Amino acid sequence: MLFIATSGPLGRFVDLPVPVITGMRGIIAFILLILFCRWRNISLKVKNGDIPLILVTGVLMAAHWLFYFYALQWSNVAIGMLSLFTYPVITAFLEPILLKSKLQRMHLLLGALVLLGIYFLSPNFNLRDSNTLAILMGLVSAVSYALRNIILKLKVEKYQGTTLMVYQTGTIAILMLPALFFTAPKEILGQWEGLLALGVLTTAIGHSLFLMTFKHFSITTVSILSSVQPIYGILIGALFLNEIPKATTLFGGALILSSVVIEGFRASKKQQVSSQD
Repeated sequence: MLFIATSGPLGRFVDLPVPVITGMRGIIAFILLILFCRWRNISLKVKNGDIPLILVTGVLMAAHWLFYFYALQWSNVAIGMLSLFTYPVITAFLEPILLKSKLQRMHLLLGALVLLGIYFLSPNFNLRDSNTLAILMGLVSAVSYALRNIILKLKVEKYQGTTLMVYQTGTIAILMLPALFFTAPKEILGQWEGLLALGVLTTAIGHSLFLMTFKHFSITTVSILSSVQPIYGILIGALFLNEIPKATTLFGGALILSSVVIEGFRASKKQQVSSQD
């Protein structure tokens, strides 16, 4: 969670167009993950029938990164990360639709709590306001991320998390490659520290470890555990970027993360009851 939380501060730190940041992050992570798989003899083979769905998760991951970085560039670390972290509750709404399970009333209450939290992130809802646009970008990123996680939950039992990340980062690199031709190589090389950190710490290490947790927890529980990310990200942003969030932003974030924690405890309780049965 600490490694992935660096995405917020680094997304603000790197001064390049969002598609270029996304593409370079994907390329660096892809190369490192390929080398890691060769070093550890991790198989990259997947069944032909699984390839289309895995590639779809790569497209969803690309959308998640793109909209998330736009949210960061248009606002700050706190608003960017907190708007993204509506995804655990969005996951709770999408799972019944996609996996044909029953929607619970409690999720409606949690959804209302998240909406209230979003309001406090940007009390003045105005499409000309950069914070409002950033929150909308964060919400699109959250939906993309939730869909990607639900789909991967169906595949993660078969494959290593690193293997899945190879295909995803490769897909992102190919999709974003045209954007690199519109930016001078000198500009990209001038931001190498931030790009390398995004590729190595945040993506190759952080997301590979994150996918490995899917084998041990439900998607909802993983989402809850990951709710510490905005806290890490805001602290890193305050220390290194001198971004101190407003009181209303912190209150809105507290409401959003509260809904995540409540759902986490509920999911854990259900797992305990089902295991006893």
